[in-house]
Amino acid sequence: MRFRAKIVDLACLNHFSRIINTIAKLAKTCILRLTVCKLYFILSDKVANGGASMWCELNQGNFFDEFQMEGVAAEHNEIYLELVPENLSRALKTSQSAKAVKIKLTNKHCPCLRVAVELVIEANLSGEMNLKIETDLVSVTTHFKDLGNPPWASEDGCQSSTQGRDLESMAEACIDIKKLQQLLAGQQVNPTKALCNIVRKRIVHFILLHEEVSLQYFIPAIA
Repeated sequence: MRFRAKIVDLACLNHFSRIINTIAKLAKTCILRLTVCKLYFILSDKVANGGASMWCELNQGNFFDEFQMEGVAAEHNEIYLELVPENLSRALKTSQSAKAVKIKLTNKHCPCLRVAVELVIEANLSGEMNLKIETDLVSVTTHFKDLGNPPWASEDGCQSSTQGRDLESMAEACIDIKKLQQLLAGQQVNPTKALCNIVRKRIVHFILLHEEVSLQYFIPAIA
């Protein structure tokens, strides 16, 4: 099974979030049925126990700019997932100012939906770093200047040289903002020095240093 979808339009994202918020107030858990053209949120409690039922049907083309899925088999091209709407609602709340939101199906231990919120991080050899979030209504950029550029040592022990390289050229990567938030909110190393390395459109590598402690954290770029 494969599923990957992307919302770029801010109005569509807000509308989709409101729908999920409504479903979260109606059901603790529900079934998400994914087809090529539609999404269905289904709740069917036992009538004998006085349970309520719900059926919410969405045309994927009205919300998603990208929508790709593969079901269990070609003749049964559908995906069924049990989910907690409140969890999806909380994930979407953090994406209100995002440039785009991606939702995809992962299968680490069991199938689950993953919501990714994009943050663009870029830096150059002149000591400049920018964090950027863009939407249809606003573009927000946080600028950092006069940062250091410590040289890297190669395998033979020689320090790398910036000679012949464009110092103003930005190395850029788009990452999931929640993974960066996990690092910033969760670290208790209290580093005396923090390093950030960017491999263009591939990965962002953080190093936190404090006395005898070295913590490295890698965030892959979002395609």
